[in-house]
Amino acid sequence: MGKDTGIDWADHTWNPWQGCRKVSAGCANCYMYRDKKRFGQDPATVIRSKPRTFSFPLRLKEPGVVFVCSWSDFFIEDADEWRSDAWEIMRKTPHLTYQLLTKRPENIKERLPEDWPLKNVWLGVTAENQEQADYRIPALQEIPAALRFVSVEPMLERVVIHNHTGLSWVICGGESGYGFRPMEERWAESLLHQCCAMGTLFFMKQMAGKKPIPEHLQCRELPISI
Repeated sequence: MGKDTGIDWADHTWNPWQGCRKVSAGCANCYMYRDKKRFGQDPATVIRSKPRTFSFPLRLKEPGVVFVCSWSDFFIEDADEWRSDAWEIMRKTPHLTYQLLTKRPENIKERLPEDWPLKNVWLGVTAENQEQADYRIPALQEIPAALRFVSVEPMLERVVIHNHTGLSWVICGGESGYGFRPMEERWAESLLHQCCAMGTLFFMKQMAGKKPIPEHLQCRELPISI
């Protein structure tokens, strides 16, 4: 099976809609904003993608992992009229595993389908700092899901998650690109140790900027279905 995404833990990226609005500190240097502006588009305007892009998963015949909405947020309010169509595509492709990562956990409950949880859909939140970890992770814990995960990226400070249960997987990463904010090595070390103590899988994506990942942090665990 081919890989058509730069996201290290997925095989494919699917953007049924595009555009988003910044909601927290992790959004400050959002790559989508840079890319959209380079194309002369308004990154804050949410639009439904063209039919071929929207239906992309239906053309995938082999099992794979699909990261959803790398250029938006699956639970953004603007997409309410399109989301039922996206859920239906997920139902029609049980051989694919979908990863939904959101910065808007307060929107999730009212926007889930009646047959939730779907066996092939994972649910995650971004927790770039302690403030967002303390807000978003408890909100995630309230919702049943085939798998719950947390993305601590861009990691802007030490984040404590060891008092949160029911997390299967944690992704850690520093900020990249122009104007990146630094990430201290000890922050990532602390997160790795917390995951080890909790029995939670840990995936070290990258350090900040172009700094290589130290040998003792080169841990890239993946859930078994990937």
